[in-house]
Amino acid sequence: MTHPLRFGIWASVHGPRAAHQDPEEPYDASWERNRDLVLAAEALGFDSTLIAQHTINPHQEDLDQLEAWSAAAALAALTSRIEIITAIKPYLFHPVVLAKMALGIENISRGRFAINLVNAWNRPELERAGIGFAEHDERYAYGREWISVVSRLLQGERLTHKGRYFDVQDYALRPKDLYRARPRIYVGGESEPARALVADRGDVWFINGQPIADVAALINDVASRPRSGAAPLRFGLSAFVVARPTAAEADHAHLRLLRLAEKDAPMKVIQKQNTDPKVVMMQTMQKGARVGSNGGTAAGLVGSYDEVADRIVDFHRTGIELFMLQFQPFDAEMRRFADEIIPRVRQAVRHPAGLRAG
Repeated sequence: MTHPLRFGIWASVHGPRAAHQDPEEPYDASWERNRDLVLAAEALGFDSTLIAQHTINPHQEDLDQLEAWSAAAALAALTSRIEIITAIKPYLFHPVVLAKMALGIENISRGRFAINLVNAWNRPELERAGIGFAEHDERYAYGREWISVVSRLLQGERLTHKGRYFDVQDYALRPKDLYRARPRIYVGGESEPARALVADRGDVWFINGQPIADVAALINDVASRPRSGAAPLRFGLSAFVVARPTAAEADHAHLRLLRLAEKDAPMKVIQKQNTDPKVVMMQTMQKGARVGSNGGTAAGLVGSYDEVADRIVDFHRTGIELFMLQFQPFDAEMRRFADEIIPRVRQAVRHPAGLRAG
């Protein structure tokens, strides 16, 4: 295992991840709610937070939606250790402007900032703004040139670039990164254009939650591809966690969330109508019942404390370095995970024969 195992949390930028009508998790996408969760996560020992980017709520447009990049800058100033990963949809920002913003947050955070490049699935936020929603592969072609410009500017290069989408002449950003070569670049998406993009331009590939055999196959495919840089590609996994002292208790808690999620059926109809059918994430999520976004409980992190810890260790052995996690109710379950699962996993990684032997 080349890289140490890390744990992160999805910021609550558009309310609960599992079910929107949960009496134990009232809807709250406010800055104050996100600030408090991220500060608590840092104090509990979590390593990263992921701030998803949407201009309008992707589930129901009249619900609140936190703005990702202003929140990231504020969190950078308030935190001291946790990595702040912020998603970006290339069509929303010119690469020169975005690179300047990223360097600013990198310097505020003292080298703890990262970009999560996503190429959009939610039609309305681009179409209604008059930006337009390009065809799937066209979005990835745009994103590839976009991140090429951003990456080179982040590295302090004086850039002249003329491509299909951008014409940048003799441009350099100062101050450049004061702490490392540039902020880390995460890439999401599992389609063939996404795999080619992350192999060529990414530092870490975010994989949506799914069974371990499927994750291993994805890692093997992308890890075998040639890369433009010398550093090996790293891998992260999204997952929703339901952990309890016993498997029966975890199944009961999971069933509760599944039943609550059924009340969100009208939202899911709207989401499906607004989604590009070529987005592989959405195809994967239709394979079975689950709660949570980006694969959610399909990763199998539902069970007793020992079972969940075992599965995390198994994913780590396939190559997953960073687990980006969701919980509900978020605060209580995040604390449970920190108290019960993280110590078990750390112990198992230090002593590989210990966990299953009990």
